Amino acid sequence: MRRLRIVRADPAGNITLFVLTPVEKAACAAIAADLMKIGELKAEQVGFVFPNGHMEMEAGEFCGNASRAYGYLLARQRGLTGRHTMHLSVSGCDHPIAVTVDMDAGTSEAEMPLPRFVRPVNVDGTAGTLVHLGGIAHLVVQGVTPSREFFEKAEPLFEKEPGLEAYGVCFLAGERMTPLVKVPEAGTLVFEGSCGSGTLASAIALSEGHEGRFSAALTQPAGTVCASVTRQAGAVVAASIGGAVTLGEPFEVTI
Repeated sequence: MRRLRIVRADPAGNITLFVLTPVEKAACAAIAADLMKIGELKAEQVGFVFPNGHMEMEAGEFCGNASRAYGYLLARQRGLTGRHTMHLSVSGCDHPIAVTVDMDAGTSEAEMPLPRFVRPVNVDGTAGTLVHLGGIAHLVVQGVTPSREFFEKAEPLFEKEPGLEAYGVCFLAGERMTPLVKVPEAGTLVFEGSCGSGTLASAIALSEGHEGRFSAALTQPAGTVCASVTRQAGAVVAASIGGAVTLGEPFEVTI
């Protein structure tokens, strides 16, 4: 039995639990799976805060929503007000990322990793865009009814890419996006309330052919996330996501 101190964060509906109690890195995936089984928490993912300030996701993946929520949590813990930018160590990224919080507005914006590649693909006769962001990749499709059945047809695309800690399909319908994300190590496949990396992947797909700054605000099942992409000569050279964040008070749970 473990007794853990946790905080429940809500970055635009992508419910994230932060485990404040130090745990062994090897135990993160199993602990996350146990926490996500607690129905009343309604958690979609779990992040672990290490004593050195590093935030590790359950399977070592990068998560934009969790990263910006983590920045908001740190700002609250430090008693900050107003607007602040900090550089944070998070899993799935090889450098500290910039997170800008506005404690008065209740928002947080996170720098996002640049895509390793963006390529057109075809799944069962449906054209889509595969966006590889490092530890996580997304297939962006338009005009497809969100379903686990379509995800299963798309999954072989991801299985060909080594080193993915998580992957998902982003179902676009105009300015609405429904994300379905799998974390194999944790054994989860979740229709998320919102998905930061999926929002970015969708903005990258939508920005094909644009030059300069491109922004999109995508409404998702539980909230809206904004993404900004800057292209130069067709290449993505900068990216970020932002939106509202709310935090609960720390509490303890036994698993």
